[in-house]
Amino acid sequence: MRAFIVDPANPSQFLAVEREAPVPTGRELQVQVKAVSLNPIDTKVRAGRGGRVLGWDAAGIVTAIGPDVRFYRPGDAVYYAGDIKRDGCNAELHTVDERIVGRKPHSLDFTAAAAIPLTALTAWEGLYEQLLIGDRDRGRTLLVINAAGGVGSLVVQLAKRLSRLTVIGTASRDESIAWTRKQGADHVINHRGDLPAQLKALGHDYVDFIYCCHDTATHFDAMATMIAPQGRIVSIVESKDIAVNKLMGKKATFSWELMFTKAMFTTPDIASQRDILNKVADLLDEGVLTGTLTEDAGPISAEALAQAHVRQQSASMIGKLALRF
Repeated sequence: MRAFIVDPANPSQFLAVEREAPVPTGRELQVQVKAVSLNPIDTKVRAGRGGRVLGWDAAGIVTAIGPDVRFYRPGDAVYYAGDIKRDGCNAELHTVDERIVGRKPHSLDFTAAAAIPLTALTAWEGLYEQLLIGDRDRGRTLLVINAAGGVGSLVVQLAKRLSRLTVIGTASRDESIAWTRKQGADHVINHRGDLPAQLKALGHDYVDFIYCCHDTATHFDAMATMIAPQGRIVSIVESKDIAVNKLMGKKATFSWELMFTKAMFTTPDIASQRDILNKVADLLDEGVLTGTLTEDAGPISAEALAQAHVRQQSASMIGKLALRF
């Protein structure tokens, strides 16, 4: 089978290589990958990882199953993010644990579907497992920092369309502001400016929840100022230097969201990712959620993959980018 690896001699480039097709064991599926999507994790893992297959967003068709598989059969159309400990999905065939795989939304083609899994899992887990948002929170306020990115787009959609929160997104360019409003944000403020002052100008001294999708360290002081007493903050951007003691007076909660954790540690709730992806597929098919693919980068090749990584690192992405096999 054809796979794409990071060039050991030049980690900004990729090589197309031939590899043995992976054989599914246990609860694994073998998937013929039809499309893949990029995320910031791809560009982070690429550095110093010569020879590795990247890619943690895929849509495809099940071609074979392990002996313990219960939920899927050959021919099923699926989508998933995968396991960061294993080679990624930038290959014609890929094996993945069925417990972290969902059925592909009927309303999306494979390219659009590949843009969803990692961001949907991250958005869902951050909102409902870390921020613990529930029906009782309808009408409460959520601030989404970097609301026009892949994760932020789905955080806004879920929070507004499903959970009925008052959503304030941040964006800094005309096109990203327009995109954020299209996802459903009630208000948009500029993360390059004074966030607490802009929040007050909207009539809010505090927000009940904050979902940080960009530069935790830079925004932490502002988040500590804006979060309501007993409020909750979640971030998906790692940082070594944050002063969590600033939250103590408000008895506010700070937590991390990493959708790879369940697969990395085979947590008891690992199968919740299948449930989440299936629920998201339902919401997409019902029109509650809309796809976030904004750039179809065409057929995958070593050159196209390298160009897609440059685009992903440009700090100007809105929504998601995908490539097709």
